[in-house]
Amino acid sequence: MASRLARIRVLDETARFISTVLSPLLTPTYGMFMALSISPKVLDTTGSRINLLLIIFGITCVLPMVTIAVLHNFKLIKDKRMIKRQDRLIPYITATVYYLGAVWFLSYTHEPRWLVMFAAGGALACLISTIVNIKWKISAHMAGMGGVLALLWQLDAMDLEVISPVWMLFFIFAAIGLCGALGSARMLLKRHNFMQVVAGFVNGVVCVSLMMRLFG
Repeated sequence: MASRLARIRVLDETARFISTVLSPLLTPTYGMFMALSISPKVLDTTGSRINLLLIIFGITCVLPMVTIAVLHNFKLIKDKRMIKRQDRLIPYITATVYYLGAVWFLSYTHEPRWLVMFAAGGALACLISTIVNIKWKISAHMAGMGGVLALLWQLDAMDLEVISPVWMLFFIFAAIGLCGALGSARMLLKRHNFMQVVAGFVNGVVCVSLMMRLFG
């Protein structure tokens, strides 16, 4: 019994770690890091790439975190983890606005169209998550990782990668593996069921892929 409880505890802690590391607050930054590392953007100066990464991190991670803390402080949401669907509506709406801010910033600074559309795909996925969340929980975690996978896929499909095909394939399969691990973690923690995980993944992949393919 003790060994079984220990295994359950390890699984639970591992699932929580995966959920935290692959939080939808962080996946836009991961995607931007990959975009700046394996695309023609790698030819930009290191300083300009770091500045861009930090700004995107601030818009898509820091601002939403501050917003959640303020909403919780004013009792507009009951739990910072937003386990209940009702707690997610306002944070999702504000997150969509922040994503649109990232789109505007990238466009204003004349970044490549495909990079702007990566952010636009994230904004669209966030908007869809917001609308769906009114009636049904959908996994924002999976939407975020699905968006990163779609970015890698589209960089390869559009011949924008500056690394070897072997490495590109490795990154794509690594992203697929992380999506699987994250989906399993969300279900293990009972945050979502299978259909909510799949719906979130499809949301992220389709939105980012369509925006980059059609308008990038």
